[in-house]
Amino acid sequence: MADPSSNNKQPSYSTLNVEAQVPTPSPLWKMIVVASIAAGVQFGWALQLSLMTPYVQLLGVPHTWSSIIWLCGPISGLLVQPTVGFYSDRCTSRFGRRRPFIVGGAIAVAIAIILIGFAADFGYSLGDDIKKKTRPRAVAFFVVGFWILDMANNMLQGPCRAFLGDLSGGDQSKIRTANSAFSFFMAVGNVLGYGAGSLNNLYKALPFTETKACNIYCANLKTCFFIAIVLLLALVTIACVYVKETPLMSAEKVGNNGDEDGAVKTPCVGSLFGAFRELKRPMWMLLLVTCLNWIAWFPWVLYDTDWMGREVYGGEPGNDGTQKNKLYDKGVREGSLGLLINSVVLALMSIGIEPMSRLLGGVKRLWGLVNLILAVGLAMTVLITKEAKAQSQFSVAEPPASVKGGALALFSVLGIPLAITYSVPFAMASIFSSTSGAGQGLSLGTLNLAIVIPQMVVSGISGPIDGLFDKSGRGNLPAFVMGAIAAAVSGVLAVVLLPTPQPQDLAKAAAVGGGFH
Repeated sequence: MADPSSNNKQPSYSTLNVEAQVPTPSPLWKMIVVASIAAGVQFGWALQLSLMTPYVQLLGVPHTWSSIIWLCGPISGLLVQPTVGFYSDRCTSRFGRRRPFIVGGAIAVAIAIILIGFAADFGYSLGDDIKKKTRPRAVAFFVVGFWILDMANNMLQGPCRAFLGDLSGGDQSKIRTANSAFSFFMAVGNVLGYGAGSLNNLYKALPFTETKACNIYCANLKTCFFIAIVLLLALVTIACVYVKETPLMSAEKVGNNGDEDGAVKTPCVGSLFGAFRELKRPMWMLLLVTCLNWIAWFPWVLYDTDWMGREVYGGEPGNDGTQKNKLYDKGVREGSLGLLINSVVLALMSIGIEPMSRLLGGVKRLWGLVNLILAVGLAMTVLITKEAKAQSQFSVAEPPASVKGGALALFSVLGIPLAITYSVPFAMASIFSSTSGAGQGLSLGTLNLAIVIPQMVVSGISGPIDGLFDKSGRGNLPAFVMGAIAAAVSGVLAVVLLPTPQPQDLAKAAAVGGGFH
């Protein structure tokens, strides 16, 4: 990065002028209003987790399409969030830098949800035979809607977090508090989504949702999605109306050659690579710890309810109506209950992040401690599974209360490190990356790469690892053990390698943050 004290050196790539006057931190209530958007986003995702399986079976989505569908997450994370972050840092709209992207993302989410919820009806109107197992036109609408939804969520969450960084004005405590509030509202959205998804007769509130092509499961999904659209648009409207931004003038931006509007001339991809080249050691260490942290989390995120169905309940997935199938279904439903409890703990822990970080002497120590809790929790899956298998030798029924209680306790405890994972890395990124000259949006997009790349790696290697250590090739424990090791290493590195933010970094973070009212 160019030395700002030198008149002979050119400014670094597309950097915002960090010599600008440091803004005053915004009132806390404005940060809470912006953070509340996370509840609307997460509400829709929780609905998908709780209702999507029977809906996908209704549409007859081929198994070979599954990998294509789930590739959307990492691909959109790699491309959409850094791109949106780059352009939101340099947006000169009279409505501000972040709000146009937040509104655009919310509208895209609404469109995607309509495509997903009405896929069966759209497909039927275009000629799908509902008596056949697979409805190709409905599947096409579903896949397109799913991809749009994932990209729209990335378009929403990145600018929301960047907006919180702007509002903090470089105040380290407010940055952490704002991201803790974002984590809290994500948990609120989860609780509301899982709760709505568990109501089997919710479709009766909107009777028109049940059609010839759309059964009760489908009608429930549509009804919940209507609620999700209303909730998200309401939260976005409130935030964008009551939390104003000062428009960014082009003169406030500096290009590669010191020209005004230089950011427009600089390709986003080139700026992203430039951001990596100019990252300082603190940010690289943050990316490393975050990467290891998510290598630990993804096996659990991908297979937690499957673990409950297979290892804890001893069932097998299928539609044959066998005892094994019934046990698997019970286990998956019990896992959904565990996710609901996990979200409640996540919400409570999010409130306590700031006081706990002060008690432990800093957020990096807190992050290190909870990563060790995550490591122990993932390792405990081995003990719970062994106890469940030992009990299954004496009975073919569901596991005893002690085993189910232990599994649900594990779900609840993991809500503690999850709250930190959803908040602390983003708060630290807002501070550390300021020294590279990147804006909040691009910085958070860079951090997102340390999340989506582990997702792609874990998705690719967890199956072979499970097959290597489990002869059946269907167990989840090897991937969980791999996650436990990654969590332990991440916890140690968080304490050893992550530096404490310096005052000059906070001042630069404030100046890069931009203006607001």
